[in-house]
Amino acid sequence: MSSATIRVGNDEKAAEAKPSAALYDNNTVAIRNAALVPKEKSMDFVSIRIITDEIKPLVAFYEAITGLTATWFTPDFAELATASCTLAIGSTRTLALFGADVAQPAANRSVIIEFRVADVDAEYRRLMGTIGDFVQTPTTMPWGNRSLLLRDPDGNLVNFFTPVSADAIRKFDRKAPAGATA
Repeated sequence: MSSATIRVGNDEKAAEAKPSAALYDNNTVAIRNAALVPKEKSMDFVSIRIITDEIKPLVAFYEAITGLTATWFTPDFAELATASCTLAIGSTRTLALFGADVAQPAANRSVIIEFRVADVDAEYRRLMGTIGDFVQTPTTMPWGNRSLLLRDPDGNLVNFFTPVSADAIRKFDRKAPAGATA
């Protein structure tokens, strides 16, 4: 295993390189460092952003289901912050800052926005008057979480879950404060 130094701005990080090979055809093999594994933590996942045509109703929906109050930075951008991550919501007008056609609102069918809650069954009872149709009522999943699925106004899938098996509880005890509700 070889060693490499990665420079990001003025910061140097030591990393170990894992060489790998790629076979391009029967006669050509390219060797490259496909994965540089940092010896220390180099990043932290802090937010996910939803792009929407209708920012005010979408922010109001997430405020209602989470009990959090959004912070509005501009009329086109708001955030709902939890202890572990932030849900950012931007209007389609913000897309011009990133370039044309980088995201399409209300088109997600591959990401689930998940909130760990203290009691998923209590959340289900609380939301029954707010949510018209649930995708899935509280159900214990094979991996040990009790899960409630619903869709936001743009059609994004939202999961409220509570770890219930010993393994799931142990896994999430290191990730969120006890009694976290969002």
